[in-house]
Amino acid sequence: MSGALARLIRSGPALAAAGRPETCELCAAPVAEEHPHLFETAAHEVRCVCGPCSVLFAEQGSGGGRYRLVPRRRVRLAPVDTAALGVPVGLVFFVPRADGTVTAQGPSPAGAMRWEVDADAWQGLAAACPPLGSVVPDVEALLVNTVRGQEEHWIVPVDDCFRMVALVRAEWQGLSGGDRVWPAVERFFAELTERS
Repeated sequence: MSGALARLIRSGPALAAAGRPETCELCAAPVAEEHPHLFETAAHEVRCVCGPCSVLFAEQGSGGGRYRLVPRRRVRLAPVDTAALGVPVGLVFFVPRADGTVTAQGPSPAGAMRWEVDADAWQGLAAACPPLGSVVPDVEALLVNTVRGQEEHWIVPVDDCFRMVALVRAEWQGLSGGDRVWPAVERFFAELTERS
C-alpha cells in the first residue's frame, strides 16, 4: 500500500502548506482536514473522499464492491499476545484480507515494512481474543505498540495505521529515531484515546 502511504505523506498538512486544498478523489470537491476514506479493492489503496461521496458506499456491496468505506470505530483492547503471529517488532499493525490472508506492517524511516502472517495463527489469536473476530477485512486493523514499555492494542481504521507510518517516517532521525519520533508516537496513541 505504498500508494496510500505516499498520498498521506503528501496530503493534509503538506497540501495546506503549499496552498492547495485536499480534494475528493471521486468528485474533486474540497474535503475537510478530517474526512472519510474509501478502500479501493483492486488497487489495495485508500482514497480520500468527501462526505456526500462516502454516503454512496456506506452499504456493503455498494459500487459493485470496487470501493469499501473505511469505518471510523476505534476500540482499545486489553493486551493481546501477538507472539504467535511471528512479527519481530513492537510497533506494527495487522490487516486481515478478504481473501483470508493476513499482512503485518510496521513503520520505518523508509516507509512501511511488510510481512505475511500465518492465517491460522491469526484465527487462533482471534479465537483467544473475540473482538478480533469483528475486524472488517481490508479496512480495519489490529494496531499494536509495545515499544518502550507501552501496552497499546487497538482495533482501528486502516487510515489511522497509515497516518502512524507517515508520522514515524516524518519524525525519524538518525539510526535510532532521534528525540522526536517516540514522543510523537506517544501523542498519536493519546489522540486515539481522545477519538475513541
